[in-house]
Amino acid sequence: MDLVTALGRTIPFALASGINLYATVAVLGLVSRYGLVDLPQAFRGFEHPVIIGVALAMYVIEFAADKIPWIDSVWDTVHTVVRPLGGAVVAVTALGDSSVAMQTLVALLGGGVAMTTHLSKAGTRAVANSSPEPFSNWFLSIGEDLFVIAFSYVALQHPYMALLASVVILTVIFMSASLLYRAVRRRLRA
Repeated sequence: MDLVTALGRTIPFALASGINLYATVAVLGLVSRYGLVDLPQAFRGFEHPVIIGVALAMYVIEFAADKIPWIDSVWDTVHTVVRPLGGAVVAVTALGDSSVAMQTLVALLGGGVAMTTHLSKAGTRAVANSSPEPFSNWFLSIGEDLFVIAFSYVALQHPYMALLASVVILTVIFMSASLLYRAVRRRLRA
């Protein structure tokens, strides 16, 4: 497997895992289990009923927690460890059989991408939590869920297009990171 193919099968899922790990795993599992997309053998690990069940149960908990200001920030704080590790595992699992060096590279890259999108999500939520109305959290949460589900499904069908979209999204995140950092600092001081 060449590097671009490997990245096209892994980086989009790591990006989605940083936003909502459980929705990403549930989509991978359900699509694989029901044959909605012709997938490589590597994705068969996600189709086990226990993995799908746990992912769906955790998704329901996250769905509820994401709607309550400050509870979502506590949830995101706990998931500062969970999402990057999950992103690394999802990336390596999606990679399939490969050399140890490639698996290590993909795990580090997947974990880093998941951490990047997770920190962007958590920072955006911290800023939104300072808003006096509750609707911004709901809109952000529903938008994130829809994005992750749609992006994961598209990545399964069009991995190169999803890789290109991932590069664009990560570039925007890196370019706007200093703005988000300053906004979070201002909100925390207030």
